[in-house]
This record gives sequence, structure tokens and C-alpha cells, in this order.
Amino acid sequence: MALLSIFDVAGSGLNAQNIRLNTIASNMANASTVASSPDDAYKARHPVFASVLNQQLLTGSTNMPVKVTGIVESQAEHIKRYEPDNPMSDEQGYVWQSNVDVIEEMTNMMVASRNYENNVEMLNTTKELLLSTLRLGE
Repeated sequence: MALLSIFDVAGSGLNAQNIRLNTIASNMANASTVASSPDDAYKARHPVFASVLNQQLLTGSTNMPVKVTGIVESQAEHIKRYEPDNPMSDEQGYVWQSNVDVIEEMTNMMVASRNYENNVEMLNTTKELLLSTLRLGE
């Protein structure tokens, strides 16, 4: 039944947004960390999503769940600050801050939360439709 495949799609969407929210939380927690070199500084991480389109096209299914294909590190530049009294500073007195953009992460968090809510609403609507269909036989 095609209606039941909605549960698979919405469930995979919920899982993907959960991973996205966890990644954002990790980025936010490390936003103000510093290191003595840009290689050691925390790099923002972002999940990569894909629908399982090719596999579904081969089977003729319209059910296309979301898959997390990996988590990539941001290539944005790190912020270099002069703090000679910081124990993490290099020999010139500089520390390297993580490349996490807090405003971007907050925006991503709001989008991920809204996507999560949409998937929950889709599950609730589908459940109500199935229950209404079952009540037709009464």
C-alpha cells in the first residue's frame, strides 16, 4: 500500500533531521574553542543528504527515503586572533578560533527543527487518514 510507504519516508526524514540537529549542537558547542594552529582548530561539520532515487527507480517504487551519505568538514577560514597570554597561543602569540558561524548554525537549527516538525505532522496526518479509512467500514 502506497500510503504505508509514507511512514518510511517520514521516518527517514526524522532520522536525517535528528542527525542534522546533533551536528549543529556539536558545532555550537565548539564555536568558541581555540587552538594553536589552523590544523588543530575545530572545523564545522555538516551532514550531506540524498534521496535513495537510483535504487527506487530500478524497482519502480515511488518511495524515496532520505539517506545521510556522510558528514563533511567546512573549508571556511579560521579566525586568527592575537592573544599572547593564552596558553594555546603559538610562538607569535596567535590563537586560531573554530570556523563555526554561529548565525548560520542558528539558522540551520531553525530550518532543521521546522523540517522535523513537518515530518511529524506528515506522520500524524497519515495516521488520521488511515484511521478514517478504517472507520468507513463501521
